Amino acid sequence: MTSPPAVRSYRPEDHDALHDICVRTAHNGGDSRPAYTDPDIFPATFATPYAHLEPELTFVLDDGRGQAVGYVLGTANTAAFVEGFREKWLPLVAERFPVPDGPPVTPDEAVIELLHHPERMLLPELTPYPAHLHIDLLPAWQGRGHGRALMRTFLRALRTASVPAVHLSMLTTNTPARAFYDRLGFHEIDVPNPGPVTYLGRTTKEEEPDPHR
Repeated sequence: MTSPPAVRSYRPEDHDALHDICVRTAHNGGDSRPAYTDPDIFPATFATPYAHLEPELTFVLDDGRGQAVGYVLGTANTAAFVEGFREKWLPLVAERFPVPDGPPVTPDEAVIELLHHPERMLLPELTPYPAHLHIDLLPAWQGRGHGRALMRTFLRALRTASVPAVHLSMLTTNTPARAFYDRLGFHEIDVPNPGPVTYLGRTTKEEEPDPHR
């Protein structure tokens, strides 16, 4: 017997699904496997460390049969997360993904460089937005209101923890994602020389109803 899809807290048995969702959505919103030699670098950098370090802020979309088909995860305090990432997470994955010799050359090496430099998350322009997040849904589950449900759950958890604001980064070329975040009340944060990404932020207050959305 199945139930309607619903957002729930992460459980350890969701680990493999979390990993798979990240791999299948990491390449500008699409499957990273055709473009990367070892796409496991994406979950190791952008998904599983959050479930490991702050499982209380990891939520999944359950398809109604116990299978996670989307997630939202993050941290309430980016500075503390960066410290935990370096001290507690990197030692677990550094041997699997060693630092490249010299500047990154391949797409895989570019992401490995990000893995080994968590301090890249610490930008002065983001200080007013101490939390940050990542959200991903498998393609078949997008455009059906589940992303909004995941985001509302995450924002509610941040409000409960008295966290005032949250930020995220996204590839500037991912215009569907930008439209989604705009609808959720995110605004652009002016960060000098941001490279290929755009930084967005918003308060954790509940959304004001908008009849045009």
